[in-house]
Amino acid sequence: MRSKRPGHGKKGEKRSAEDFVREIKKKAPTSSRYREQSLKIHGLICAKCAKEYSDKDAHMLTVHHKDGDRSNNPPDGSNWENLCIYCHDDEHSREILGEYFADES
Repeated sequence: MRSKRPGHGKKGEKRSAEDFVREIKKKAPTSSRYREQSLKIHGLICAKCAKEYSDKDAHMLTVHHKDGDRSNNPPDGSNWENLCIYCHDDEHSREILGEYFADES
């Protein structure tokens, strides 16, 4: 069975992108909604470079799991830090480089 394409509901029915996103979010498990929680708890600021973001460019912030376990989402936000996309990439590339150099020794 082929999956439906975004924008197509029941036979001949068109859905807006907003309706499609709303439907997907309803189906998502609660633990996957941690991004919104983290932004509310920690604010629209990168924990590493301290750059502040507005609502308009909040998409530039990602949630980094401090312990590396994406399923560890305590409601108090203690395992999260908001990082801008640049700092988040830097954080993960440092881990990769560290593992690489550890394997060489």
